[in-house]
Amino acid sequence: MEAQSLPAALALVAGGGAGLSPEKRAALGVSLTLLQHNYRFERVWFWGCIQGVRGSYYIAEGLRPDRAAPRIRLYSLNCLDWSLLTPATKEMVAQAEQLKGRFQGDPSFEYNFAEINPQAAETLFEGGKEPVIKEEARLIATIEQIDRAVGIVPRGAFVKTPLGSVHENRHFEGLSLVEAKKLSSYFHFTEPVNLKNKTLLEKANLDPSTDFLDSLEHDIPQGEQRCLTEWKVGGRKNILYDS
Repeated sequence: MEAQSLPAALALVAGGGAGLSPEKRAALGVSLTLLQHNYRFERVWFWGCIQGVRGSYYIAEGLRPDRAAPRIRLYSLNCLDWSLLTPATKEMVAQAEQLKGRFQGDPSFEYNFAEINPQAAETLFEGGKEPVIKEEARLIATIEQIDRAVGIVPRGAFVKTPLGSVHENRHFEGLSLVEAKKLSSYFHFTEPVNLKNKTLLEKANLDPSTDFLDSLEHDIPQGEQRCLTEWKVGGRKNILYDS
């Protein structure tokens, strides 16, 4: 949600049973405006809220003119005071994936890997590191994982210039009804992975100014099995899935 339209956007999502109190909404409306001014962001988005046992984390993202630049994320415990979050690392994400259960709501809270995964704790010991991870690191990794999974934009909403910078397409008026029904019309708004593995022939039909991200059309939802092959015996179809 963009900071400028935050009151209206929060009112729309409140119907789902999840919302913020009038005090929190008022505090966000003031603090996000100051955040944009103090950090000289072009725009500020309210990313959302992660609830914990003893408190909640309110997340904001500051945007620079180049939308492809690393995102600057901040969190607050009271919707007024904001703290910068460091960029997520692969090690941080791998460690956070082993943690289960709710957040505590305390950034300094430490999870002990010796109690969760003794093998992981032993590896950290051998590397000269303490076998603990702070909740702030888990928060960083969780936000990164959520963005990778569901940070989605429609095709054409952003354009890439010949110099490599990415900007919002001011001429974008939304997808047509036909295009809106296609998974290929939506992209993951993160660093592309599958796109780099495409052949030159596959890239020939792509528009480099709009097709510079990974499409959703080849995504395999977690928890579902992928069909490897199928065959018929006596008129009956047999399907082999991966495990």
